[in-house]
Amino acid sequence: MRALTRGLAAALRLSLAATAFILAGAPVQAQSNQPYSAAQWQALVDSARGQSLSFNAWGGDERINAYIAWVGERLAEDYGITLRHVKLSDTATAVSTVLAEKTAGKDQGGAIDMIWINGENFAAMKRNGLLFGPFSEALPAYAKVDTAGKPTTRLDFTVPVDGMEAPWGMAQFNFIYDSEQIAVFPKTLMALKDWAKANPGRFSYPLPPDFLGSTFLKQALIELSGNDPSLKSEPGDAEFARVSAPLWAYLEDLHPALWRKGQSFPASGPAMRQLLDDGELAAMVSFTPTEAAALIIAEQLPQSVRAAGLEGGTIANTHFVAIPYNSGSSEAAQVAANFLMSPEAQARKQDPAVWGDATVLDVTALTGADAAAFAALPSSAQLDLGPAVGEPHPAWMERVESEWQARFGS
Repeated sequence: MRALTRGLAAALRLSLAATAFILAGAPVQAQSNQPYSAAQWQALVDSARGQSLSFNAWGGDERINAYIAWVGERLAEDYGITLRHVKLSDTATAVSTVLAEKTAGKDQGGAIDMIWINGENFAAMKRNGLLFGPFSEALPAYAKVDTAGKPTTRLDFTVPVDGMEAPWGMAQFNFIYDSEQIAVFPKTLMALKDWAKANPGRFSYPLPPDFLGSTFLKQALIELSGNDPSLKSEPGDAEFARVSAPLWAYLEDLHPALWRKGQSFPASGPAMRQLLDDGELAAMVSFTPTEAAALIIAEQLPQSVRAAGLEGGTIANTHFVAIPYNSGSSEAAQVAANFLMSPEAQARKQDPAVWGDATVLDVTALTGADAAAFAALPSSAQLDLGPAVGEPHPAWMERVESEWQARFGS
């Protein structure tokens, strides 16, 4: 009996200590990434109320910006959180800001509370101790994430997530083309090069390090190297030279056939989209499977555009939100990350009329209104692009971008 009394007293002391911790203004965080209890989650939600959330996210697409604005409205309505979208052209800018703050000893009240992130930027933040967490698997909505069917929700460019970022959406590389100009889209990148040489000036890709341009380079690296096993780990100099050699030979042959003879490149996806709409390009690259359908609905591209994959598959990954280690609104960031994973937010995001970004959830496990929301989506939200190919290790992309600039940059 005395042992039981001592156990209850210890539990009470821990509870009081946790309450004092919250009241003192310390950030609420999961313990070892274990799910929050109902009481713990309510305490976090209460602590987040009234907080302002600086969300640093790419701002180059009006549809995505409108979706983030809707998220801000919902967070304000339900949780009393004020979301401010800081529009980035390059996520690395946000990473550099957090690193600079850490170097300067600014370990609290940082300028950034949440970042839209994945790949080499996540790897850099994790490597340099710039992340808050683990937190993602503790969030209530995480229980509905399809971690088994979508393994990249836990493995970001071969780097274990370890609960340090929350999955937000799925992407797969594809091509958008005008079917009135290309009856059957090429099934391989070598066939695409042959088509480009026969139709000069009608294809291009965005200027690296724009993420679409960089992803085209990664896709080419994987296909042309036969998905060399060494792509899954950080390369040495000799290994990089050997595996990337076919990529540089391919680009040297392709570039003269590109838009403006490969002497300049579209600045971004939206810039490339405008060239396709204007008829200057017959095809463009995309990383959103339903983007073609969404742009037709938005009347930003003609009815004749279609989406295509490649016969060997294309790169697929998960994109995430992460919280910097020195966020002054980590509670609001966790609430926001949880909302972004909710069936309500995920179904709206997958609607091609809104964004068309694929869900991270296991839709087959949803019931009631949650299942109905996905069932009501148009069939164009379920496009099949063929096999999903995993990302290479982040170090490959860093080196490929650097080498591309050395070879082809102005």
